[in-house]
Amino acid sequence: MGDVAMTVPILNALVKQHPDLRITMLTKKAFTPLFEGIPNLEVFTAEVNGRHKGLKGLWKLHRELMELSISAVADLHNVLRSNILKRYFRLAKVPFVQINKGRREKRALTAAKNKAFIPLKSTVQRYCDVFDSLGLPIELATVRPLKQKALSEKTLSLIGQNNQKWIGIAAFAAFPGKTYPYNLMEEVIQKLDNTDKYKIFLFGGGDKEKAVLKKTADKSKHVVNMAGVVNLSQELELISHLDLMISMDSANAHLSAMYGIPTITLWGVTHPYAGFYPFGQDPDNALLADRSQYPLIPTSVYGKKVPKGYERAMETISPQQVLDKIDSVLS
Repeated sequence: MGDVAMTVPILNALVKQHPDLRITMLTKKAFTPLFEGIPNLEVFTAEVNGRHKGLKGLWKLHRELMELSISAVADLHNVLRSNILKRYFRLAKVPFVQINKGRREKRALTAAKNKAFIPLKSTVQRYCDVFDSLGLPIELATVRPLKQKALSEKTLSLIGQNNQKWIGIAAFAAFPGKTYPYNLMEEVIQKLDNTDKYKIFLFGGGDKEKAVLKKTADKSKHVVNMAGVVNLSQELELISHLDLMISMDSANAHLSAMYGIPTITLWGVTHPYAGFYPFGQDPDNALLADRSQYPLIPTSVYGKKVPKGYERAMETISPQQVLDKIDSVLS
C-alpha cells in the first residue's frame, strides 16, 4: 500500500498540470479509496486472484483495458505481471514506459561488502520520470499534498471531537526488522496519554496487532484503537485531520504524507537513502537506528533481511528521543 500511496500526489499533480488527460488507474480494489477526489481518474480493478489470474487472465485484462482506448501506459510497478502486460500492449503498439527502480543501486546500498552508502533517487521522482518519458512532465517541486477530507458522521461518531491535538501512531510494519519494539512504543503512548494534551489514535492491520492495540487503548484515558474499527475511507478521513503521525517505514507514513500531515518515521534495518522517505516530509523527522553500532544498515530495501546481531537495532532509538521529537514537531 505504501508504494501505491506514493503515486497519489503525483497523479493529482499530473491531472492538474495536464487537465485534458484521462487516467485509468489499474490497482487492487482495496486501494480504490486512495484515489477518491482526483479529477479525471477512474480505478480499474485488477482481479489477479480471480478472472485476471495467470497468463490467460492477464491477456483478458489487457483486452478489457484496450476497450478503454488507452493511448499509453505508465507502469509504476515494474513486476512480473506488469512485464507480461508490457508484451501484450507492445503487440498492440501502445507506448509502454516502466519505472526504473534502480535495482542495481539499491543492491549496492544494501550490500554487506563494499556498500555504496549514498542517497538514491526518490521513488516519487522515479514516478515523475515515467510520465516525463511519455511527454507528460511533472515538476516535483510543484507537487502539493491532497486537501483535507471531510469527517463523515460515521467517523465522528467513533472518534468524537475535542480540543486536544490529534496524534496517529502506526506501531507495526510488514517485517520485524523495521518494527519498533512494542514495549518501547507503549511507553511512548502511555507518557503521551499521561500529559492529557493529546488524543491518540492507534492504527494497525492483522488480528494479532488489533488485539495488542485494543489492550493498550483499554487501559488508557485518551487512546483510541482504530485497527479493525474503520475502513480505509474512514481511516483516510481521520488521518487527514491529524496534527501528527508517528509511523514505521511503512504504509501509514505515506498515507499521512499524502495530506501533508507532519510525520515522524522510525527506521530499523531500512534507511531513507533507498528512496522511500515519505513525500514532502522534513528529513529531520526521521529517527534512525544507530549506524555506528549497526554499520550494515540498510541491510535491505524492504526490511526483509536482518543479519545476525541486528535484531535489536531499533532499540538504539529511545522512547525519550521519540517524545522529544514529538514535542519539537508539535511546538
